[in-house]
Amino acid sequence: PYYRFNDVMYRWISLDNWTYSRTFKTPFDVRRWQKVNLVFEGVDTVAEILLNNVTLGRTDNMFNRYSFDITSVIQEVNFVEVCFLSAVSYAAEQSRCHKAHSIPPACPPPVQKGECHVNFIRKEQCSFSWDWGPSFPTQGIWKDVRIEAYNHYHLIYFSVTPSFVKSAQQWYLEVESIFDVVSSKPIAGLVTVNIPKLQTQQMFSVKLQPGEGSIVLLVNINKSAAVEPWWPNGHGRQTGYNMTTTFMMEAGCQIEKFSKVYFRTVELVQEPIPGSPGLSFYFRINGLPIFIKGSNWIPADSFQDRVTYDTLRLLLKSAADANMNALRVWGGGVYEQDEFYDICDEIGIMIWQDFMFACALYPTDQKYLESVRAEVSHQVRRLKSHPSIILWSGNNENEAAIASNWFSIPYPDIGLYVKDYVTLYVKNIREIVLSEDKSRPFVASSPTNGLESVKEGWLSRDPYDTHYGDTHFYDYNSDCWNWTVYPKTRFASEYGFQSWPSFSTIEKVSSPQDWSYTSNFSLHRQHHESGNIQMLQEIGRHFKLPQSPDPVKHFKDMIYLTQVMQAQCIKTETEFYRFSQSEIVNGEGHTMGALYWQLNDIWQAPSWASLEYGGKWKLLHYFAQNFFAPLLPVAYEDKGMLHIYGVSDLHEDHNLTLRVVVHAWSSLEPVCTLAKEGVTVKAQSAVPIYKEPISDLLERCRNCTRKSCVITFCLVGEDGLQSPTNHYFLSSLKDAVGLEKTQLSASVSQQDDVYIFVLQTTAVAPFVTLDVGNVKGRFSDNGFLLTEKKKMVAFYPWEPTSVEELESSLILTSLLDVV
Repeated sequence: PYYRFNDVMYRWISLDNWTYSRTFKTPFDVRRWQKVNLVFEGVDTVAEILLNNVTLGRTDNMFNRYSFDITSVIQEVNFVEVCFLSAVSYAAEQSRCHKAHSIPPACPPPVQKGECHVNFIRKEQCSFSWDWGPSFPTQGIWKDVRIEAYNHYHLIYFSVTPSFVKSAQQWYLEVESIFDVVSSKPIAGLVTVNIPKLQTQQMFSVKLQPGEGSIVLLVNINKSAAVEPWWPNGHGRQTGYNMTTTFMMEAGCQIEKFSKVYFRTVELVQEPIPGSPGLSFYFRINGLPIFIKGSNWIPADSFQDRVTYDTLRLLLKSAADANMNALRVWGGGVYEQDEFYDICDEIGIMIWQDFMFACALYPTDQKYLESVRAEVSHQVRRLKSHPSIILWSGNNENEAAIASNWFSIPYPDIGLYVKDYVTLYVKNIREIVLSEDKSRPFVASSPTNGLESVKEGWLSRDPYDTHYGDTHFYDYNSDCWNWTVYPKTRFASEYGFQSWPSFSTIEKVSSPQDWSYTSNFSLHRQHHESGNIQMLQEIGRHFKLPQSPDPVKHFKDMIYLTQVMQAQCIKTETEFYRFSQSEIVNGEGHTMGALYWQLNDIWQAPSWASLEYGGKWKLLHYFAQNFFAPLLPVAYEDKGMLHIYGVSDLHEDHNLTLRVVVHAWSSLEPVCTLAKEGVTVKAQSAVPIYKEPISDLLERCRNCTRKSCVITFCLVGEDGLQSPTNHYFLSSLKDAVGLEKTQLSASVSQQDDVYIFVLQTTAVAPFVTLDVGNVKGRFSDNGFLLTEKKKMVAFYPWEPTSVEELESSLILTSLLDVV
């Protein structure tokens, strides 16, 4: 489906109705069971379900779980049918039937080649297209289907949420179990909760009422046991404890539930800041303020059943390997599968979890709200035991959509939409979240002004206000190397720039006539209005545009430059957010989060992602590994003055040496070096550690001008503690003087499971990139400024390879290879 123009060629599939059917034998004696259910964990989306020609019910929500009582219908041999209705025609029909006020937007922009009225169907919103993805309005059974048979009682939901009571210095667990009780009278029994590692065992006598009954148990953790809390990646271990819960009911049927429990607390702190209007917006985990570093997650494939455990593990591990500690599961995709959150629990990735509403207004009629209520309650019950989830958020950008009037609603009608907004996100979604889960914070939207939005009736006049909440920021017209264009916000939850995926990724879904930046294919793949031109403009500010007469060489040069540009832009912006964490300037600052848009790709196309479809790291992802490093020096220039900050996520202060090295573009020998010793970099903060007028610096390094030299710098400590080496360009690289075409070469050898590339250069080389085509894996570093004759880079393969394969696949590129 991803090949060339097939997203459009296959459109007919989604406009048709499809029926799935099969015959099956019942593998048990039906008469022995009081109740038999047919359970669908996920149906996408609108369907009628029949068993032996009897209609069991209908589905209209992809995010719901449906359970049908088939006790009286099931036979020894059965015929089951799931008759789907085209999601596209259903959405159009729902929109036509909605007689009240219109619910914009009706259709996506033409450049997206998508379908209309996606806001009228509870389905993955981006499956009707998005500005980084194709339109594939799938229909089918997207999660597990099973038959459950039971007598007496059956466990439907089971969850465990921790809380810490400061006054008593004690951990508690709230263990909630929701049952279907089929006996006609109450069932009594005993529940035992056992956590051996914490010497905690408690017994409860309980009574279940007929129907859907729930039990909530409060377990006190033994005070003499040392509880190790769960920490985000980079801040400690992700300790979990095995827990066994045994239900022994008088009916004689015993249920044993094994689960992993984690202990962590989360607070979203919104309080006044001295010397600044507004409120803070940051997360405290286990009482410690944590700077949130990460990205935004979109669905990993248009076809969810292709997203395996290995797909998720590879992408999430890549996030952790780039020093990320958080991801925002964006509200236009899906609530991710259980394995996604399990992996995040295990590797320490915090999740900002949106509910699935994005960039649109939504209906609030009774039927729609009932469906949403069932969805929210199901998802919160399913997910609330995961320590990785630190926030529920009602929607993506819908507060901003109304406040900034994206859909040109006539002023007198705005009140209607505000009322709908409050009904959906506050009176329904928020109410359910608060009743189901008191263990973590809730915000109604992103971006939002947080408590200030609440005060203004849940819709603030300006949700992008830097003094409150979180902001989304995109600007494709300004110079991205200029840090002053970025908002000094409390929390940056979306920002980004596009680039193209590597040639090896594009090649798989294209043919040779597509390999040019202006081909029909290149235009077709770009779903963001003027996106390809915006990339050219941004590149043109600082780099020479490729002029090669060979179209394929030209295309490859363009791809390389878009990745260099994207990496450098987001580096500048992210470093600005990181050095703003400890200061207030003109009332703005105390930035405590940077989540760039976006982590992963849904297909092979230009997008904001740092990981290509298939998991290959773009240059941005290698840069992220550095700009999210736990210890990092960051430079910026203000009125001719060079400032360097020491940024640290470490839990202790460190006494370090700042090494500043100035290189001429024309020589591998440094022009001059400065070591500033006794630099104190404070724990979890950003402090100024160096400042000097650039003119003085250049005068000291006598052979230097802005155009002929570049500055690199790093922090070094006693015990092998070292930051990545950072760089600061004194001019655009298109104006650089003295850059020479270099002879780059590499030799490859194997050490255990890792391959070592030894690079050699004859001159300083900017943005040196190693690419091994389709060989799956990642490098230890990439896209770097090469200032020494020799450099070692490791390659970590994701599947078996060999020295020969790597040698023959390797392409080495630096800025000077672009012609």
